[in-house]
Amino acid sequence: MRVLVVGGGGREHTLCWTLARSAQVFCAPGNPGTAQLGTNLPVEPDDHQGITDAVQAHQVDLTVIGPEAPLAAGLTDHLTAAGHYVFGPTAAAARIESSKAYAKEIMLAAGVPTPTSETFRDQGRALDYIRGHAEPLVVKASGLAAGKGAIVCETRVHAEAAVRQMFGGAFGEAGKVVLVEEFVSGEEISILVVTDGERHLVLPPSQDHKRIGEGDTGLNTGGMGAYTPVSIADDALMDRVDREILEPIFHTLHQQNTPYTGVLYAGLMVGDTGDLSVLEFNCRFGDPEAQVVLPASALDLAPHAWAIAAGEHWSPGSSRCRAARAAVTTVLASHGYPASPRKGDPITVPGELPAETLLFHAGTAMDRDGTLRTAGGRVLSATGLGRDVPEAAARSRALAEAITFAGRQLRRDIAWREVARAGAS
Repeated sequence: MRVLVVGGGGREHTLCWTLARSAQVFCAPGNPGTAQLGTNLPVEPDDHQGITDAVQAHQVDLTVIGPEAPLAAGLTDHLTAAGHYVFGPTAAAARIESSKAYAKEIMLAAGVPTPTSETFRDQGRALDYIRGHAEPLVVKASGLAAGKGAIVCETRVHAEAAVRQMFGGAFGEAGKVVLVEEFVSGEEISILVVTDGERHLVLPPSQDHKRIGEGDTGLNTGGMGAYTPVSIADDALMDRVDREILEPIFHTLHQQNTPYTGVLYAGLMVGDTGDLSVLEFNCRFGDPEAQVVLPASALDLAPHAWAIAAGEHWSPGSSRCRAARAAVTTVLASHGYPASPRKGDPITVPGELPAETLLFHAGTAMDRDGTLRTAGGRVLSATGLGRDVPEAAARSRALAEAITFAGRQLRRDIAWREVARAGAS
């Protein structure tokens, strides 16, 4: 099978690594890491005709779309109309991520637990709403904001500033519609689900770390690391996720003539008393969650993705794919990330990676002379594998520390909650 992965980040490198087990892999545009696994094609994800031409020219059997932006822009629809098989939702189904306002409507229609919120297209009305509600609050840009569009505001003053920032254009088109949401406390988990719209396969639950600083402090980012498995996501909790969230949401999407195929990401909050709330849905694999979930699950993704895309009868065999091992990934970010990442710094990587580690490229570029350089905000993901999370975390940190470049940023406490739980048990 010949598979094209669309995108060029750490998630896409991980997808190429996974799919290369049973397929010949192409990546558009890819990065220096994906080039080691297959063929990079110089086509950007937003060039729908260019992607279609590449699929035809290279006789690609299946296209797997990594990032949310081309899904929201209708790349699946474009390729499907040209007669090609695609693993990824249509633009209509991808609205579950591209419009947080729409996602709230779907959740309410499905009876899925989610924090109370109001949607605003007018700054004044949003400010009036904030002044009448208890703090803290969460202010969200409704559109796509590269994982940085949700701001947790400890005070109403902070929430008002966030609203002004969004309506003032800080998030571009994404901030023209704003949600103000009640704050719910607890522990977050990420659920990735492979689905044909009727049946589904839940991958090992994971937890990511959004804040730039250790102890979950500082600015929000696209993700500074992740781990799996998560011990609080036990069988009883996952049964509830199926019953209270996944089954109702897929049923409602089907009822509304937007059947969902591909990967659905559910970002959940597990409250101190066990309450479940959906914070967000995404229409693709998470990043950096993919960098731990796929290596930990040992899932051969290609045949599942093919059957779903081709409309064949798909039987996942089980509704749940368990982690075969623990995995922790530490993201190395460039100087100035997330506000103004610097590019062009040379990167030094060990000639041979330590045992039980994987290195996934994201914001990297290779000079003609072979020099690897930073080329984006999140540069590399250092993944460690192990019998348990503490062992995997130690291997992830060791690999991350062995990679150097000027202004390197990383967190040394990824998976700290799970490590603490393991030490207490």
